[in-house]
Amino acid sequence: MTDITAAMVKELRESTGAGMMDCKAALSETNGDMEAAVDWLRKKGLSKAAKKSSRVAAEGLVAVTLNGDETTGAVVEVNAETDFVARNEQFQQFATKVASIALTTDGDVAALNGATYGGSEDVQTKLTNLIATIGENMSLRRFTKLSVTNGVVAAYVHNQLSAGLGKIGVLVALESTGDKEKLKDLGKQLAMHVAAANPQFLNITSVDGASLDRERDVYRDQAKASGKPDDIVEKMVEGRIRKYYEEVVLLEQTFIMDGESKITKLLESAAKDVGAPVQLTGFVRYALGEGIEKEETDFAAEVAAAVNG
Repeated sequence: MTDITAAMVKELRESTGAGMMDCKAALSETNGDMEAAVDWLRKKGLSKAAKKSSRVAAEGLVAVTLNGDETTGAVVEVNAETDFVARNEQFQQFATKVASIALTTDGDVAALNGATYGGSEDVQTKLTNLIATIGENMSLRRFTKLSVTNGVVAAYVHNQLSAGLGKIGVLVALESTGDKEKLKDLGKQLAMHVAAANPQFLNITSVDGASLDRERDVYRDQAKASGKPDDIVEKMVEGRIRKYYEEVVLLEQTFIMDGESKITKLLESAAKDVGAPVQLTGFVRYALGEGIEKEETDFAAEVAAAVNG
């Protein structure tokens, strides 16, 4: 009997999109014959995923979950082709379970895909089988995990479709030794703020240098067009940069709930309420499909092409 090598399994998996264990079984059943193994998978309905891999998957769900003591949270985005699939119970169960698996997984998406889902299946194999069952291209796009040593990680899902599932998911990490229940309430409010205000950076020092340089160049050109002297131009630029920080930096933003307090001031006030200093150490906001280029189709043209053969 032919020895089934890891390289053979990898080659079959890449050509069919089937799960690793399914590829190994196919090669074993066909004595290592690659073409026969492809046919074996096709007959089992396990290579359907490969045919769908070119379709744009920009719908789906964002799933958010917390561990038992709410000191670690995870958010994942699982994409599908249509919003209809987001309401599929199997798809929802998959997204929820993958989020819980992410709580104990370190690394990138590849690491999460390789994590055990259940039995002999890893996450990628389960997803591949789900693609074959539901009939749409799907992908595990990204995940982020936040943890605190003392304090809480708070979660919020906007327009929640089911428990922990929706189209916008947020995590906020608060370090503090203060009253945990009050910290949870504060964290939930801050998570809702993040969902609405969509900050890009935690603090001024974390602002991407390239982004800042780009903003400065735009503001400088705009100011110069006014005909002002160079020293006035630079003052105008710095004023615009301060405004830019207020728009994109979480700690510099105005709290949406009251429309007055800067987030830094809110944390200072909260420290008195919870009985200890409060530090906002991190946040993450996932909006479903953001950054995915969706293919624009002309439905009328598609119908006409079908009619004309």
